Amino acid sequence: MPLVAHTPLPSFDRLKQRGQEVLTLDRALTQDIRELHIGLLNMMPDAALEITERQFMRLVGNSNQIAQFYVHVFSVPGLDRSPQTEAYIEKYYTSFEQVKKDGLDALIISGANVANPSLDQENFWGPLTEVIEWARLNVTSTLCSCLSTHALMKYFYQIDRVKRDSKKWGVFEHRVTQPAHPLLREINTRFDVPHSRWNSITREQIERAGLSLLIQSFDGEFHMAVSPDQLRIVYFQGHPEYDINSLLKEYKRDLSLYFAGKNEQPPYPENYFPLEARDIAERYLRQAHLALERGAELPEFPEDDMLPYLDNTWGDTARAIFNNWLGSVYQVTNVKRHIPFDEGIDPDNPLGIL
Repeated sequence: MPLVAHTPLPSFDRLKQRGQEVLTLDRALTQDIRELHIGLLNMMPDAALEITERQFMRLVGNSNQIAQFYVHVFSVPGLDRSPQTEAYIEKYYTSFEQVKKDGLDALIISGANVANPSLDQENFWGPLTEVIEWARLNVTSTLCSCLSTHALMKYFYQIDRVKRDSKKWGVFEHRVTQPAHPLLREINTRFDVPHSRWNSITREQIERAGLSLLIQSFDGEFHMAVSPDQLRIVYFQGHPEYDINSLLKEYKRDLSLYFAGKNEQPPYPENYFPLEARDIAERYLRQAHLALERGAELPEFPEDDMLPYLDNTWGDTARAIFNNWLGSVYQVTNVKRHIPFDEGIDPDNPLGIL
């Protein structure tokens, strides 16, 4: 079944306007259908906060029709927020205390922006690790995206991410390494994934930690891995949740910082702009540089002109993986509701993988 709009969070209406099926709470309560409660710890910066809500909620809501999905969005202290965003969070988000009281079946942890060389120096590190530790003991499965994957590797395995010589930014081809794994059931064995990061956890670090590598890029970097029990923690190093225009908006942002003199001119995201989009971007760059030379106002970035030439080559696979993940959570939690954990499920292998 679909998402349930159980709070006034504006993203429910935005998703409904875009064609997503969203049940009102009254309608959901009339149906005798199993509920799954999914937490979303949203640590993204202000500009991406609401977009991130919708990206992950869409993936949850487009998964298999096994349950009604209640998504509980919350955040943690220690993140740099504007007063307006703090007010938004106060009005629409739940608290971690309430999450602990009510419980979750699964948890999603987003990425975040960082300002320190080591993640444990960030102001949000203490509150984040409190959530991680609670989830480890109380949640069937936790799924991490990009920075949160790096944070959990640091917390659980004392593994520090490695600074890259250049930013991994663009859309990259990947392949499945364990096609028989339940989380990868019936997905494409080759597909694309967006990445946007300056740091990496290497395949060698993943293997030394005893994790199962499920998906890697063609340059050998890991994208998806799971904890030794095959479900309790799912690690993504890329961004399967991204919209078709997410990298375009990042390029637009970095380009505006460049013209403001705050960074170097950004390269194009790799494997993302086709020739038509590059031609539009190059024409804009010429016009913008000319405007700067003349002391004139910069022209508007041609986002709407470029968007029709972009392709989403990762969305279907992302939905299939989320479908399998939520199905596995449903399977395990359903057994746990009827059979004591120590009798019905092997805690070291809840999916029964041989």
